[in-house]
This record gives sequence, structure tokens and C-alpha cells, in this order.
Amino acid sequence: MDLDCRELNPIICGQPPVPLLVILSGPSGVGKDSALMRMRELGFPFHFVVTATDRPQRPGEINGVDYHFVTTAEFERMIAEGELLEWARVYGDYKGIPKWDVRNALASGKDVILRIDVQGTTTVKKIAPEAVTIFLAPSQFSDLRERLQYRRTDSPDQIEERLKQAAREMEAIDQFDYVVINRPDGLDLAVSQIRSIIFAEKQRVRPRRVRL
Repeated sequence: MDLDCRELNPIICGQPPVPLLVILSGPSGVGKDSALMRMRELGFPFHFVVTATDRPQRPGEINGVDYHFVTTAEFERMIAEGELLEWARVYGDYKGIPKWDVRNALASGKDVILRIDVQGTTTVKKIAPEAVTIFLAPSQFSDLRERLQYRRTDSPDQIEERLKQAAREMEAIDQFDYVVINRPDGLDLAVSQIRSIIFAEKQRVRPRRVRL
């Protein structure tokens, strides 16, 4: 039997599966960072993209680990040449996701996970429509308030503003491929479901092939 593994899943021909570009998104306070940290603790193999920035490198920061530190001219060149999946100016500094970091990881066979907001997901999907999108959602909206209050990083007014933004982001859930509920004290279950989605995607007969 002669199968074309250039189009079908290469696992059929005894080759490694096609690496995935996975976007993990959801409202502020839902636990996206905690989920990724737990996946790392469990030894799940993936490449987490490092953000590029033109702000000065601070003592103790490592280039390529904390950020990809570039000059303002270099960052603006990447913008002009379309070499960023998304970017923004934050408090006077540029920050963005370089395509080359994603390309290199995918070329090495590693899955890539992006942790970005809902608006950023829309931007990236236009460039990489084959990305797998996962929306991490709370079991009930009141969970977000409790998580944001527990973090103690925002004032009451800032928490209310974050909750308003979260309500708007929840309305975009139908734009995603999958939803995972992160219940209080249920982080391991949420992580298990994320891993199951990635595993199932790797079994597709016609895999998602991201081209950047």
C-alpha cells in the first residue's frame, strides 16, 4: 500500500507527528500561567515562545530566556517585514512574538504553545489559521473575582475593570476550537484535558500544518 505521507499524518509511515502551534487563551485570572507551569512540572514537552522587546535588559535577566532583547530599529524592521505574529507598545516599549522563534521550534519537531489574550488570538489566527485554539474558562464567573482578589496585585477598581474585560472575552468563546473548564482546585484535570486535546490533534489523518 502506497500512502502519501506528505499530506496524510506521517505517523502512518512510522515518522514523528507534525508539531502543533497551540494557543492557550482565556480571561484574566482564569489560570493560564498556572496551567502552563503545571504542564512544565509534569514534563510535558513543548516550546514556550519567548517575547521580543526593545526595552533595556535588566540585571539578572537572560537574553533568549526572559526576553529576546533587540534594538528599537530591529523591532521596527520586524514590524515592517511582517516578522511578528503579534505586537504591541506597552508603556513605551515594544513587545511582540517573533515568527522565527516559532519557525525554529516547529522545524525541530517541538510543539509550540502561545499564551495570549483573546484579541491576540484573533490576530494570530489570521496569520496561522492552522493553529489549535483552546479557551480556558472558569466554572462560573465568580471564580474569576475570587482569583483576582487572591492575587492581591490589583486595586478594587482594577479588578472590576478586568472583570468587565473578561465578560467581553467570554463572548468570543465560539471563535475557539476547544474549551477547557478550570475549576477551583481542579488545575490537574484542566491540564490533563489540554494534554488530551494536543494528543488527539496529533492523531488527525490530515494534520494541521502551520506555515509562517
